[in-house]
Order: sequence, then C-alpha cells, then structure tokens
Amino acid sequence: MAERPLDEKTVTTLVAEATAAPSMHNAQPWRFRHLSGERVLQLRADPERAMPRSDPDNRALHIGCGAALLNLRVAAAHADLAPETTLLPEPDDPPLLAAVRLPGPVGGVRDEELARLHPAIRQRHTSRHPFAEKDVPEDVRTTLQEAAAREGATLAFPGPWHAETVLDLVRDAESRDIMDPDADRDLVRWTRLGAEADTAVDGVPEYAFGPRRRDGKAPVRDFSGRRPVADRGTTAFEYTPHLALLSTRGEGPADWLRAGQALERVLLEATRADLATSLTSHALEDRELRLLARDPASGIGQVQMVLRLGYGPRGPATPRRPVRDVLEFT
Repeated sequence: MAERPLDEKTVTTLVAEATAAPSMHNAQPWRFRHLSGERVLQLRADPERAMPRSDPDNRALHIGCGAALLNLRVAAAHADLAPETTLLPEPDDPPLLAAVRLPGPVGGVRDEELARLHPAIRQRHTSRHPFAEKDVPEDVRTTLQEAAAREGATLAFPGPWHAETVLDLVRDAESRDIMDPDADRDLVRWTRLGAEADTAVDGVPEYAFGPRRRDGKAPVRDFSGRRPVADRGTTAFEYTPHLALLSTRGEGPADWLRAGQALERVLLEATRADLATSLTSHALEDRELRLLARDPASGIGQVQMVLRLGYGPRGPATPRRPVRDVLEFT
C-alpha cells in the first residue's frame, strides 16, 4: 500500500526546527522543497546568502546547511518518522545539497538517539559572553566526541600548546582584517544595529553581540567592528578557554555537509549537558591559516570549526526567517 503524503503542517514544523540551526553570521543560507508525492524534502543552498569575501568556496555555507540537515533528522525522528538522507543526490544540480525521504518508522521503532536531542534544538543558542574558569568533565567530553563520530567527523580537545596556537591564529586573522579595508564587507552586511535589530529575521542583531572583551583569551568575534553600539560594556573573558576542533578526513562539499551535521549534533549534546557554546571560523576563513590549525602531532584531518565550550549564559535567541520564505511545496 502506498504511503500517504505528509501533511503541510508536519512538513512546516520539520522545516521550522531545521532552520533553528546555526550558520555563519546567521545568514541562513538554505531553502527547502517538499516533493509531496515522494515524501521527500530537498535541502538546497541559497546562493543569494553566500559570502564571497569570507567564504569564497562556500565551505561555511555547506556547514550551516549540514547543521540544518541534522536538525531536520532530529525533528523527523521526534515525529516518529525514519529519515533516509542522501547527500548531493544530483551531481548536475550542485545547489541540491541533500534529499531526505520521510517514510514512517521502520517496524514501529524510531531513532531514539536522534529523538532525545529534540528539546535541545530550541534551547541551543550561541553565547558571546564570558564562561567560568571551570573544566568540562571528561565524561561530557567523551559524549561530545561520540556525537561527532556518529556523523563521520572527529572532535579533538587540543592540549595547552595546540590551543595557544589556535588562539594565535585567531589573533592573526583579526590583525589581517584590520589591514584589509574590505575584510568586514560580509560582517557589515549581516549585522543588525539600532531599530533594525528589533525587526530582523536574519543576521546577528546587536543584542546578541555580547560585551566587548577587555582582557582574557576567549576567541569571540566582535561583530560591531568599528561601529558604536549603545549600552554595550566591556568585561573580562576566560584566560583558559576550553576549545574543541571539529575535523573531517576529506575536504569537499560532502565533507562540509558531514561537518555541519556533526557540529550540530555536538552542540545539541552540549546543550543537554548544560554547556554554553560559541563558534569561531575566523582563523579558518583563510586556507593558509586553516591548515595551521590541524593537530601538530598527526598533521592530518581538515579542521572545519573551532568550538568554545564552558559554563555561563547561553545567550539570546537570534531571529529566523518565516518558514514560508524558505519552504516550497510541489
């Protein structure tokens, strides 16, 4: 017997939860198309939301879309569906990043490992605030590493020397930006100041910038740049930030999509463990610097994201586009 098409309400809910994912500068570079007769949701890149200056090869765009894909899978499992995902299903159609078929649960059993992450989708926010000088327990680190491995990626916690190297690379990237008058072009495009922050549906609003760093070593990007922001103070950040490096073996669109799924799975597990999180790709936007971020002992793998983990405020929710603007029914 043929399966009945999914109703529009269910599909809309799945996409709303998918789009709660993080993306570079909250550009939300995704679109969805529901093929009702096939019970398939397509995930497509939105080239109008690409960042030619900061992300010329669309690596970060793919990672953001991969994070949305993981949320979609979690939401589907929560809805008692059994998502079947194919990455890059049509080589002649590069913007088509993934196709997710949504049959009912196999044998009446849902994927509990995915479904249990569902509450964290709406709880996860990027925090650009100071974290406590407190260690992340070893069992929590192991859980996060296992989450990355489930999606075909590796999560490493660098030792002191390696972590300091990564922090130096972030500072190097910041210095390069100061010397390049066009470096902040994408940042300016995707930040929202003043009254615009109150009505924004994308980008990073000023209320999510967090305070300016007075001292400390936490790698937190200053989204205000040289522009003044009212009522924004300065404070000390942690001197020993807890960093994690997310890596893949390969380097290409499929690897970036896997990295995005692994990233979001790690972030959801971290949220469940009451950790606050933030991300930085600043030192990874330049390929020369990105190669230097690899494990100095093994020298293998491709670092796709630097995570900062700790105990502190989770940060505010950032805006999202209405589902009707990103979802098409056919």
